[in-house]
Amino acid sequence: MAPSNTRVSLVKHVVSGAPTLADFKVESASVPTKASLQDDQILVRTLYLSADPYMRGRLSGAQDSYVESFVPGKPLVGLGVGVIEASTSAHYKEGDVVTGDQFKWETKFISSTKGFTKIPASSGISPANYLGVLGMPSFTAYVGVVSLANAKAGETILISAASGAVGQVAVQLAKARGLRVVGAAGSDDKVEFVKSLGADAAFNYKTCGDLSVAIKQAAPNGVDIYFDNVGGEFLDAALVNMNNFGRIAECGMISQYNATAESVYHVKNLVRVIPRRLSIMGYIVSDYYAKPDYANFITEVSTMLKEGKITYKLDEVVGIENGPQGLLDLFEGKNFGKRVIKVSDAQQRL
Repeated sequence: MAPSNTRVSLVKHVVSGAPTLADFKVESASVPTKASLQDDQILVRTLYLSADPYMRGRLSGAQDSYVESFVPGKPLVGLGVGVIEASTSAHYKEGDVVTGDQFKWETKFISSTKGFTKIPASSGISPANYLGVLGMPSFTAYVGVVSLANAKAGETILISAASGAVGQVAVQLAKARGLRVVGAAGSDDKVEFVKSLGADAAFNYKTCGDLSVAIKQAAPNGVDIYFDNVGGEFLDAALVNMNNFGRIAECGMISQYNATAESVYHVKNLVRVIPRRLSIMGYIVSDYYAKPDYANFITEVSTMLKEGKITYKLDEVVGIENGPQGLLDLFEGKNFGKRVIKVSDAQQRL
């Protein structure tokens, strides 16, 4: 079979509203070769790409974001895992498996070594798990639950999108610390999954009716910590149920990422922050990789993984050509777990 290379690029920026498949281009591209490498470069064959909610902002063309927007006509770039097929770097050799945040959405690509980290060959852990349970989403959960909210035994934590890439780890980290855990998810099978992770109560936010009432029923003694993944109406309902001195870890607001000026939800209960003395903490996980939190996270979660004390659900889409739809699904809640795009097999040579 002749070598092939498939590329996914952005056609145009989508400032507001919902992106569609027409905003992406999937095409065949020239196959990079070892002869094309310059000094200190690597040729990477992609194994898995990560589809993440934060990428919606990168589609917008925004100039004032914490992460650069995608460039129309150029491949998307994000988190991934791949195998090195050729290298001119003293630090990487052919056959090394690497992860990082500079993965182009291509079957194969050439890059500098910046932004890549070698995965231990003897780890015995699936490469895809470095995008999930040992990757950015899991660390995001750790920062919110442990570093910012300072979760303590006996408290009640409410987690929205509790079956998602971040939420499922937040549930388990909180439960391991002795909290009462309440999770919300968008389907009955997702609710059952959240319960299987150890949540003390869980409900389907799409069918529960009044969100404030549903939260009150699941957390009759109030909420000490709200781990927010969705924003919008759910945040409003959580504010009504917060206890004095409660903490809100603002991880994401995916319900608002495709909002237009006409459809954006305006929070009505923010005034409760004052009498309840609430702390609302927005954060970007990349700020914490250079802090002790990251080493603590790796130690704790890798130990839990080896001991079988943590579960992590991956939602795999096969084929880089299906990557755009795999990404768009996130904004409609069609993923179940951490969405990854499988591009090739570790032993496969393209």
